[in-house]
Amino acid sequence: MTAVPRLQLQGITKRYPAVVANDGISLSVLPGQTHAVLGENGAGKSTLMKIIYGAVRPDAGQVLWNGQPVHVRNPQEARALGISMVFQHFSLFDTLTVAENVWLGLDKHLKLAEVTRRIEAKAAEYGLHIDPSRPVHTLSVGEMQRVEIIRALLSDPKLLILDEPTSVLTPQAVDKLFVVLRQLASQGCSILYISHKLHEIRALCDACTVLRAGRVTGECDPRQESNASLSRMMIGADPPRLEHHDRQAGEVVLQVDRLSLERDSPFGVDLHDVALQVRAGEVVGIAGVSGNGQRELMAALSGEDQRAEASSIRVAGHAAGRFGPARRRQLGLHFVPEERLGRGAVPTLPLAHNLMLTRGEAVGRGGWIDTRALQAQAASIIGKFKVKAGGPQAVARSLSGGNLQKFIVGREIDARPKLLVISQPTWGVDVGAAAQIRGEILALRDAGCAVLVVSEELEELFEVSDRLHVIAKGRLSPSLPRREATVEKIGEWMSGLWEGAHAQA
Repeated sequence: MTAVPRLQLQGITKRYPAVVANDGISLSVLPGQTHAVLGENGAGKSTLMKIIYGAVRPDAGQVLWNGQPVHVRNPQEARALGISMVFQHFSLFDTLTVAENVWLGLDKHLKLAEVTRRIEAKAAEYGLHIDPSRPVHTLSVGEMQRVEIIRALLSDPKLLILDEPTSVLTPQAVDKLFVVLRQLASQGCSILYISHKLHEIRALCDACTVLRAGRVTGECDPRQESNASLSRMMIGADPPRLEHHDRQAGEVVLQVDRLSLERDSPFGVDLHDVALQVRAGEVVGIAGVSGNGQRELMAALSGEDQRAEASSIRVAGHAAGRFGPARRRQLGLHFVPEERLGRGAVPTLPLAHNLMLTRGEAVGRGGWIDTRALQAQAASIIGKFKVKAGGPQAVARSLSGGNLQKFIVGREIDARPKLLVISQPTWGVDVGAAAQIRGEILALRDAGCAVLVVSEELEELFEVSDRLHVIAKGRLSPSLPRREATVEKIGEWMSGLWEGAHAQA
């Protein structure tokens, strides 16, 4: 006898004004199965998951749950069935604490103290440590990811949907999460898993459905495939190979010297004597577990936090510690934050208008905007960086996460900066687009730009960096040439164990 599928989708279709996100999609997920959904950014994966979770209603098609047709009208009904979801773009209230956010999705008969206790127990059990009393607005992206995962696990789901769950987790945290997911699957929980990390899909999943342009284009057992074959199924070709040529770095463009800052919130991280250099024509990478001072360092470098001593941050020779973002852009510093919506882009504004957050070429005398020039500039970035969008007038929130990331990164690279500071450059981006963004970073470096990359993906840092630092508890390690860096050494340094290491710059 064959098991009745836990979930069946039959002919699911969802249309939007500019695109058909899902076009007659059918798939089945068995009890205890870990089923990957693979596809490029904009292929329709997240829309399909939101339909299953009741956050989006399909225009056509049928959903069957344990063999019975169901109409999931909202997430509350999905949770009542036993469906939980971890979104790529987090659904958390910034002004509430971790515990209060988790409480919202649980049985209202529970007291907050009991919810707090359960969070602490679940966090300890799965190695996803988080303080339940912290307000969400004080968390890094990686810490928010942990909150979403814990919230989903606390509901004891029968079907767990994970949309890019490891995009900002360290390799060690990913390993711990996979232990949890395998345990859940062994207990009969079905898992729908979206990831652009092909090695994860091959290691974790026992079935895979491939989407392209909103349609199912293939099904396979990923355990029998290679990264290359999965990539070909997804994008129709192998991703472009990166060429990282050693070259002589030029003059110092960014000099950070004895940068110390007290945390700006009770849950932040103090920075202690941070020192680093980034030269023209080199990429310097910073690795580290989320929540170890990356947010505070990025705020100090971008000009959002102007409390530093003026001389502790020098950009192109200028003491810039007290300069705001606009003045630093005049010196050639451009910045890509880790949060796409709300910081990198205004969700409700068109892409063309989002250009003006950091670019002023289309603004003339007296503040008049040359709309034709602005549209052309946005269209050029959309074309060059292969952004799937309904044109320059498409609002930022209408794009998939990966496509919005390509636009934001493209906006800053297209400005031809002297110094690019970029945080989590390929978070939630498919393999083809990730290779493109990394290639653009290397091309920028080869053109003489100084690039500082903060990422929690070691593979990415090894691919693009000339030198590596590690940040832990607000302290920055000595730099290490890429050729001398290993996963083991960087992992050890993530715990702050670099005393006695020889600084090389």
